[in-house]
Amino acid sequence: MKQALKSELSKQLILNEAFKLFYEDGFKTTSIEKIMKATSLTKGAFYHHYANKKELGLEVITKKVQSRVQKRMVYPLYQNGNAYTILEDTFLNSLKSFSIYEKKHGCPTNNLINEIGDNEKVYQKALKNIIEEWKTALKDLIERGKVENSIKQDISSAAAAIYLISAFEGIRGIRKLYDDDLVINEYLNGLSIYLKQLKQ
Repeated sequence: MKQALKSELSKQLILNEAFKLFYEDGFKTTSIEKIMKATSLTKGAFYHHYANKKELGLEVITKKVQSRVQKRMVYPLYQNGNAYTILEDTFLNSLKSFSIYEKKHGCPTNNLINEIGDNEKVYQKALKNIIEEWKTALKDLIERGKVENSIKQDISSAAAAIYLISAFEGIRGIRKLYDDDLVINEYLNGLSIYLKQLKQ
Protein backbone atom coordinates (compact mmCIF):
# COMPACT_ATOMS: atom_id res chain seq x y z
CA MET A 1 0.00 0.00 0.00
CA LYS A 2 2.84 2.39 0.86
CA GLN A 3 4.49 1.73 -2.50
CA ALA A 4 1.23 2.35 -4.36
CA LEU A 5 0.75 5.65 -2.53
CA LYS A 6 4.35 6.68 -3.23
CA SER A 7 3.87 5.84 -6.90
CA GLU A 8 0.66 7.89 -7.09
CA LEU A 9 2.30 10.85 -5.36
CA SER A 10 5.16 10.67 -7.86
CA LYS A 11 2.69 10.66 -10.75
CA GLN A 12 0.85 13.68 -9.34
CA LEU A 13 4.15 15.51 -8.88
CA ILE A 14 5.08 14.89 -12.52
CA LEU A 15 1.62 16.01 -13.65
CA ASN A 16 1.71 19.19 -11.53
CA GLU A 17 5.23 20.19 -12.58
CA ALA A 18 4.48 19.44 -16.24
CA PHE A 19 1.39 21.67 -16.10
CA LYS A 20 3.40 24.47 -14.47
CA LEU A 21 6.19 24.27 -17.05
CA PHE A 22 3.82 24.00 -20.01
CA TYR A 23 1.99 27.04 -18.67
CA GLU A 24 5.09 29.16 -18.03
CA ASP A 25 7.42 28.07 -20.83
CA GLY A 26 5.18 26.47 -23.44
CA PHE A 27 4.52 22.85 -24.34
CA LYS A 28 6.95 22.49 -27.22
CA THR A 29 9.97 23.90 -25.41
CA THR A 30 9.41 21.84 -22.25
CA SER A 31 11.35 18.58 -22.41
CA ILE A 32 10.93 15.44 -20.34
CA GLU A 33 14.37 16.19 -18.88
CA LYS A 34 13.23 19.64 -17.75
CA ILE A 35 10.09 18.20 -16.13
CA MET A 36 12.04 15.53 -14.28
CA LYS A 37 14.61 18.05 -13.10
CA ALA A 38 11.76 20.11 -11.61
CA THR A 39 10.39 17.03 -9.81
CA SER A 40 13.81 15.76 -8.63
CA LEU A 41 12.66 12.31 -9.74
CA THR A 42 14.50 9.95 -12.09
CA LYS A 43 13.71 9.54 -15.76
CA GLY A 44 12.75 5.98 -14.91
CA ALA A 45 9.95 7.35 -12.72
CA PHE A 46 8.62 9.25 -15.73
CA TYR A 47 8.53 6.16 -17.95
CA HIS A 48 6.95 4.14 -15.17
CA HIS A 49 3.87 6.38 -15.51
CA TYR A 50 3.98 7.71 -19.07
CA ALA A 51 5.07 6.22 -22.37
CA ASN A 52 6.10 9.61 -23.75
CA LYS A 53 5.55 13.35 -23.57
CA LYS A 54 2.49 13.10 -25.79
CA GLU A 55 0.75 10.86 -23.25
CA LEU A 56 1.69 13.22 -20.42
CA GLY A 57 0.47 16.23 -22.43
CA LEU A 58 -2.91 14.60 -22.94
CA GLU A 59 -3.24 13.90 -19.21
CA VAL A 60 -2.28 17.49 -18.35
CA ILE A 61 -5.09 18.68 -20.63
CA THR A 62 -7.75 16.25 -19.38
CA LYS A 63 -6.84 16.28 -15.68
CA LYS A 64 -5.37 19.71 -14.94
CA VAL A 65 -6.50 22.15 -17.62
CA GLN A 66 -10.05 20.87 -17.96
CA SER A 67 -10.64 20.82 -14.20
CA ARG A 68 -9.58 24.48 -13.97
CA VAL A 69 -12.13 25.50 -16.59
CA GLN A 70 -14.81 23.36 -14.99
CA LYS A 71 -14.24 24.82 -11.54
CA ARG A 72 -14.14 28.47 -12.62
CA MET A 73 -16.34 28.69 -15.71
CA VAL A 74 -18.56 25.61 -16.06
CA TYR A 75 -19.81 24.45 -12.65
CA PRO A 76 -20.83 27.97 -11.50
CA LEU A 77 -23.23 28.12 -14.47
CA TYR A 78 -25.27 25.24 -13.04
CA GLN A 79 -25.96 26.80 -9.64
CA ASN A 80 -29.47 27.77 -8.62
CA GLY A 81 -30.67 31.34 -9.03
CA ASN A 82 -31.39 33.97 -11.63
CA ALA A 83 -29.76 32.84 -14.89
CA TYR A 84 -28.78 36.33 -16.04
CA THR A 85 -27.19 37.17 -12.68
CA ILE A 86 -25.24 33.90 -12.73
CA LEU A 87 -24.01 34.64 -16.25
CA GLU A 88 -22.96 38.15 -15.31
CA ASP A 89 -21.29 37.13 -12.04
CA THR A 90 -19.40 34.20 -13.56
CA PHE A 91 -17.79 36.24 -16.31
CA LEU A 92 -17.23 39.51 -14.49
CA ASN A 93 -16.02 38.04 -11.21
CA SER A 94 -13.86 35.30 -12.68
CA LEU A 95 -11.69 37.73 -14.59
CA LYS A 96 -11.23 39.89 -11.51
CA SER A 97 -10.18 36.88 -9.43
CA PHE A 98 -7.13 35.90 -11.45
CA SER A 99 -3.77 36.39 -9.76
CA ILE A 100 -0.96 38.50 -11.22
CA TYR A 101 0.77 35.23 -12.14
CA GLU A 102 -2.29 34.04 -14.07
CA LYS A 103 -2.70 37.40 -15.79
CA LYS A 104 0.95 37.32 -16.82
CA HIS A 105 0.76 33.84 -18.33
CA GLY A 106 -2.77 33.94 -19.74
CA CYS A 107 -5.21 31.06 -20.02
CA PRO A 108 -3.68 27.55 -20.05
CA THR A 109 -6.43 26.30 -22.36
CA ASN A 110 -6.00 29.13 -24.84
CA ASN A 111 -2.20 28.86 -24.70
CA LEU A 112 -2.37 25.17 -25.59
CA ILE A 113 -4.98 25.72 -28.31
CA ASN A 114 -2.69 28.28 -29.95
CA GLU A 115 0.46 26.19 -29.53
CA ILE A 116 -0.59 22.60 -30.26
CA GLY A 117 -4.30 22.61 -31.08
CA ASP A 118 -3.71 22.30 -34.80
CA ASN A 119 -0.94 19.72 -35.05
CA GLU A 120 -2.10 16.71 -33.02
CA LYS A 121 -5.59 15.24 -33.36
CA VAL A 122 -5.49 13.81 -29.83
CA TYR A 123 -4.72 17.23 -28.33
CA GLN A 124 -7.22 18.93 -30.61
CA LYS A 125 -9.98 16.58 -29.45
CA ALA A 126 -9.13 17.00 -25.75
CA LEU A 127 -9.00 20.80 -26.01
CA LYS A 128 -12.18 20.88 -28.06
CA ASN A 129 -13.93 18.86 -25.34
CA ILE A 130 -13.12 21.62 -22.84
CA ILE A 131 -14.64 24.30 -25.08
CA GLU A 132 -17.68 22.16 -25.93
CA GLU A 133 -18.42 21.44 -22.26
CA TRP A 134 -18.19 25.17 -21.48
CA LYS A 135 -20.33 26.06 -24.49
CA THR A 136 -23.00 23.52 -23.50
CA ALA A 137 -23.15 24.89 -19.95
CA LEU A 138 -23.57 28.43 -21.30
CA LYS A 139 -26.27 27.40 -23.76
CA ASP A 140 -28.15 25.55 -21.02
CA LEU A 141 -27.97 28.60 -18.74
CA ILE A 142 -29.16 30.99 -21.46
CA GLU A 143 -32.05 28.70 -22.36
CA ARG A 144 -32.94 28.50 -18.66
CA GLY A 145 -32.88 32.28 -18.55
CA LYS A 146 -35.37 32.44 -21.42
CA VAL A 147 -37.74 30.13 -19.55
CA GLU A 148 -37.53 32.15 -16.34
CA ASN A 149 -37.73 35.39 -18.35
CA SER A 150 -34.41 36.88 -17.24
CA ILE A 151 -32.87 36.61 -20.73
CA LYS A 152 -34.45 37.79 -23.99
CA GLN A 153 -36.28 35.16 -26.01
CA ASP A 154 -34.71 36.07 -29.36
CA ILE A 155 -31.12 35.51 -28.20
CA SER A 156 -29.29 32.66 -29.95
CA SER A 157 -27.83 30.67 -27.07
CA ALA A 158 -25.21 29.06 -29.31
CA ALA A 159 -24.06 32.40 -30.75
CA ALA A 160 -23.95 34.09 -27.34
CA ALA A 161 -22.07 31.15 -25.81
CA ILE A 162 -19.30 31.05 -28.41
CA TYR A 163 -19.02 34.84 -28.42
CA LEU A 164 -18.62 34.96 -24.64
CA ILE A 165 -16.02 32.19 -24.65
CA SER A 166 -14.06 33.73 -27.53
CA ALA A 167 -14.04 37.22 -26.00
CA PHE A 168 -13.03 35.86 -22.58
CA GLU A 169 -10.21 33.76 -24.01
CA GLY A 170 -9.10 36.67 -26.18
CA ILE A 171 -8.71 39.11 -23.29
CA ARG A 172 -6.79 36.50 -21.29
CA GLY A 173 -4.27 36.39 -24.13
CA ILE A 174 -4.16 40.15 -24.70
CA ARG A 175 -3.59 40.84 -20.98
CA LYS A 176 -0.22 39.07 -21.24
CA LEU A 177 1.06 42.05 -23.23
CA TYR A 178 0.35 44.61 -20.50
CA ASP A 179 1.74 45.45 -17.07
CA ASP A 180 -1.57 46.58 -15.56
CA ASP A 181 -5.30 45.83 -15.68
CA LEU A 182 -6.41 48.82 -17.76
CA VAL A 183 -7.12 46.63 -20.78
CA ILE A 184 -9.09 44.20 -18.59
CA ASN A 185 -11.17 47.05 -17.16
CA GLU A 186 -11.93 48.25 -20.68
CA TYR A 187 -12.94 44.72 -21.64
CA LEU A 188 -15.17 44.43 -18.56
CA ASN A 189 -16.94 47.68 -19.52
CA GLY A 190 -17.55 46.30 -23.00
CA LEU A 191 -18.69 42.96 -21.60
CA SER A 192 -21.18 44.70 -19.30
CA ILE A 193 -22.66 46.52 -22.30
CA TYR A 194 -22.95 43.24 -24.23
CA LEU A 195 -24.53 41.36 -21.33
CA LYS A 196 -27.14 44.07 -20.83
CA GLN A 197 -28.27 43.41 -24.40
CA LEU A 198 -29.13 39.85 -23.36
CA LYS A 199 -31.14 40.91 -20.33
CA GLN A 200 -34.93 40.77 -20.49
